[in-house]
Order: sequence, then C-alpha cells, then structure tokens
Amino acid sequence: MLRVSDIEVRYSGVPAIQKVSLEVKPGELVSVVGSNGAGKSTLLKTLAGALHPAKGAIFFEGREITRLSTPDVVRRGITYVPEARSIFGPLTVEENLGLGAYVIEDSGEVKKTEDFVYSLFPRLAERRLQLGGTLSGGEQQMLAIGRGLMSNPKLLMLDEPSLGLMPKLVDEMLAAVAKLRDMGKTILLVEQNVREALEISDRGYVLKSGRTIQEGSGQELLRSETIQKAFLGL
Repeated sequence: MLRVSDIEVRYSGVPAIQKVSLEVKPGELVSVVGSNGAGKSTLLKTLAGALHPAKGAIFFEGREITRLSTPDVVRRGITYVPEARSIFGPLTVEENLGLGAYVIEDSGEVKKTEDFVYSLFPRLAERRLQLGGTLSGGEQQMLAIGRGLMSNPKLLMLDEPSLGLMPKLVDEMLAAVAKLRDMGKTILLVEQNVREALEISDRGYVLKSGRTIQEGSGQELLRSETIQKAFLGL
C-alpha cells in the first residue's frame, strides 16, 4: 500500500532523515521506533505532505505522492494524527469528530463511522456534548484518533499516541490500536513505548540519527540484541 524509497528530508539544509525506505502492506500494523531525535515524527510529517523530501520518492497504492500537499494526501486516503493531538478545545467531542469527516460527502457514511468511533472509545460517546478542552489527556488522545478515523482512511498514521499518558491508559490506547488492526485497518505507528509497540506490530523499523538501522517482524525486533540493549534495558 505504501512504499517509501530512499527519502532524505532536510531542515535548513541539514539532513533530518537520510535514505529511509519502508513498506506497509494492506492490513498491517507497522511500527517505527527509535530514540528522541531519530527522525520518526519527521518521517510521518513527510508522508502526510507537511514536508517534502529533497531526495527519494513516496508511493501510495502504486501512485507517486512525493510532492502532494497535505489535503491531497488526505484525499488519497492517508490520515495523520500528530503527537500534539491538536483537537479544537472550544468545540464539543461531536463537533471535533465532524471536522474529521470533511472529505466525506455521504452523511450516512459519516454517521456510521461516528458510531464506530464511539464503539471503539465508549468514553467519547459519554462525553459527546462536552468541550474538547475539558477532556482529560487520555480522552483528548482518543478524540484525536477518533477524528482521524472519521475520514475512513486507507492508511492511519499515529504519532506517539501514548505520549504523556499514565501506564494504564497507555495499555488501553495501544489495545485500541491493535483492535483497529484486527478489524482490517492499515496502521503506521510511531511510538516511544518500544516493547508495547513491537508486541502488537506485524513488522517494525528502527531509526537512529535519521537512518534505518534495522527492520523485521515485531517479534524479531523484540529478540534483537540492539533493541534489548538500547530500549528495553536488558
């Protein structure tokens, strides 16, 4: 579904990611892990059209999207949920979700997707008329993911969905991500909780200093000496 070929992205002329390649197949949950500053978020922003690579190419469903704008990337079926969440605090949960469906013209489909989001995150259903800014951090993250799902994306990209959450909510959030995969959603996940991310992933890539240094199945990477020493404290 997604193929990234040797992309290089620069900030003020300085490479942030270099020669990064990866693939995501339909129905897969693929994780990108690495330490802070490794280039994980830069990669997702590039795939979302917020940044453009100086070199390399990006293909989605066999068509090149390297230079597309973010709105055009969304129309192709890719949705990016940033780590900052970026919900609209003065709007209700219901209104926030509605904004996520701006590319969908069929009101019946919008209602169906909204019901799906509420079934995935029952707490959002309980707070559908509550202002987004009054939600807890975990509920705001649920809302951000729910809004991303409202466009019914072919590929959902999640940037650090567990960031700043207490351990119990981290487990709950990643369980919801795994459930989405089990329901057939295709997901590209950037996550700081390396063990938890790889445990639910079909495959993963490890970034270090803007380069891909390792790839494999989630279980292969968990058994990797590099992963165990660098991220798991073993």
